[in-house]
Amino acid sequence: MHPTPDLSRRRTLQGMATLAAGGLVPGLHAQAARWPDKPLRVVVPFPPGGLTDAYARLFADHFSQTLGQPSVVDNRPGGGAIIGISQVAKAPADGYTLLVSTSGTVWQNRVLYSKLPYNLDTDLTPVAVFPSGPLAVAVAPDVPARTMREFIAWAQAPRQTNMASYAPGSYPHMVADQLNRHAGTKIQPVQYKGESPMWIDVAGNSAQIGIGSYQAFATVQGRGVRAIGVTGNYRSPKLPDVPTLAEQGIDTPLVKLEGGLALMAPAGTPEAVLLALNKVALACVETERGSKLRENFGIPNKPKNLAATRKDWDTEVPVWIKLAVELGIKLD
Repeated sequence: MHPTPDLSRRRTLQGMATLAAGGLVPGLHAQAARWPDKPLRVVVPFPPGGLTDAYARLFADHFSQTLGQPSVVDNRPGGGAIIGISQVAKAPADGYTLLVSTSGTVWQNRVLYSKLPYNLDTDLTPVAVFPSGPLAVAVAPDVPARTMREFIAWAQAPRQTNMASYAPGSYPHMVADQLNRHAGTKIQPVQYKGESPMWIDVAGNSAQIGIGSYQAFATVQGRGVRAIGVTGNYRSPKLPDVPTLAEQGIDTPLVKLEGGLALMAPAGTPEAVLLALNKVALACVETERGSKLRENFGIPNKPKNLAATRKDWDTEVPVWIKLAVELGIKLD
């Protein structure tokens, strides 16, 4: 398969960054040599709370502890994550402005929106991806279903059925659309600015089902919200008795995929800086705090080195894009 023009341009920018790290572009090399010499800003396009915010704060704090510069997590929710992503895409490629966002909002927005103020391939480059682990699929207290099959049968009846989604075009949004297409349901995705408000409405029966991280789901588990399945191809360590959707016969590519939280920098950031940022990402999950975070959220997997991240990125992005195209979701 030949690379697209956008992918070729991104690789060209990465090549320029590599030259900078090697001293062949003097201005960029001098900039990289001084890095970091000022505070780091990590933009999260969701409100505080939830897995994305937790990983961003873990990374930012470890950056400060190990590299000696202050850091701040800047929550910029709204606009289907476009507001926050745009701020990083338009920032200088100097390694001081980063993005942590759900992979779905990063990858699929190019399909979900006709016009974006940024180009994923030419404006941003991956640094690392924090795995999100299996996501909990849980129903509201008033929903009688105990399995996903029971929920589908219940939702096929003529009643209002809302699925809480933590962002337009996110994983829950795509699942709702796929169920409607293949199971004959009429589930209405309801968009929230992050996981915390989403699960509150599931607990209050305003939404009948939600999909999100274990830790965020656990905050309302004591209020009658009940897990009926998990996404991915393995059970959650936190919900070992809850079968995956695939185990329950929901055998589609979408429910088997494991997403993640993408750590990204503006394209053209010097290679030496990208490598250093990737090392911070790998190290932060190995700390006591990082291990506790992964335990709390039920995430056994860890981010990979920069080369492996790029390889996975080039392999997985087309898969998610294809799913978004096939589902036919448009948000504008």
